[in-house]
Amino acid sequence: MKPLLKARLNDTNLSAENTSTQRQLEISVQAVKDSSLNRLPINLCIILDHSGSMVGKPLENVKQAAIALIEKLNQEDRVSVVGFNHEATVVVNSQPISDLETIKTQINQLRADGGTAIDEGMKLGIQQINLGKENRVSQILLLTDGENEHGSNEKCLKLAKMSSEYNITLNAMGFGNNWNQKILEGISDCANGTLTHIEFAEQAKEEFQKLLTRMESVGLTNAFLIMELGEDVRMAELKPMAQVAPETVELDPQREDDYTNKYTVRLGDLMTNERIILTNLYLGKLSLGSQAIAKIKVQYDDIKGQTLTSDEIPVNIQVQAQYQPQNDEEIQKSLLTLAKYRQTRLAQEKIEQGDNQGAATLLQNAAKTALQLGDQSGATVLQTSATRLQTGQQLSESEKKKTQMAAKTTLQL
Repeated sequence: MKPLLKARLNDTNLSAENTSTQRQLEISVQAVKDSSLNRLPINLCIILDHSGSMVGKPLENVKQAAIALIEKLNQEDRVSVVGFNHEATVVVNSQPISDLETIKTQINQLRADGGTAIDEGMKLGIQQINLGKENRVSQILLLTDGENEHGSNEKCLKLAKMSSEYNITLNAMGFGNNWNQKILEGISDCANGTLTHIEFAEQAKEEFQKLLTRMESVGLTNAFLIMELGEDVRMAELKPMAQVAPETVELDPQREDDYTNKYTVRLGDLMTNERIILTNLYLGKLSLGSQAIAKIKVQYDDIKGQTLTSDEIPVNIQVQAQYQPQNDEEIQKSLLTLAKYRQTRLAQEKIEQGDNQGAATLLQNAAKTALQLGDQSGATVLQTSATRLQTGQQLSESEKKKTQMAAKTTLQL
């Protein structure tokens, strides 16, 4: 098991006359599995909201989805289940998948009542998952349908950061349309997970299975991208780096110190699917010929917890007296994906400020960008929201959720 790392510039040539030039660097990283190996063992904790608003079909569907997911796990895997309303309890203690009938009975005993304290569920879930971490991929599935009225959103984000530091991936699922998108997205982004919107109860089983497939694709854990920039090369000061696949997330690269040009950003688990990252660079005046503007590598853990480092990949640019552009059209998709996301985020800010017309214009632009990507479903959602705002209507909670999910991912409707 090893990482595959690639890098490409949007234009591999540069004029020797330029004193400041912008370039986008696309980095692709994924785990390459040995064909003789099965998937890595999973250490899963499911944290379920069973507050009063989950009564009836919602909770029953979620319980059955959780059971169906656990039935797909192997004997080498471990599972724990935590339930929360205004307080949290352990429903299934961390254990191997050996007594499935007892696990199913314990999950089915959950009843809907009380308020919502997401941080209490997260805290207990992290404690449970830590009991089974050794030689396994540790993943949390957190599902809630409401606001955190009995808890602390700030504490939720701190716990998400703690999960990341403990090498635990935290995936957030918003059930229905009344959950806090900003908080759940913050949790999943901080802990290197994914955000899922389950609008209808009947979708729960399918979405749980999709998340299991994602977990099964993990090949390496605790990964960090390390980038060292050359002389007269710097990152953009505002929003310098973002992940654009499999979903879009703004990243925060950390500079090693004030005396080096080396940056590190946490990636978490590496899957067999590509993770694509864009970095916005500014290049100063460089000498003629081929110049190394960056070096990149990945530090990661194998399943036994051994920390390893990939080979270093150089990023070169050709500095020319007579500049001839050498554009890489393949990067255009990544640039459009990031543009769609950022246009929609700006539209959300406009809505919060009461500027619905400004938001509508941005959403129209995002819809056009989605069409350029071939994302017809996303374009439809974004244009529908733009039209509603243009005609003086407000977006419903459902429409707000769909709009942001259309920005963050490529929709499959």
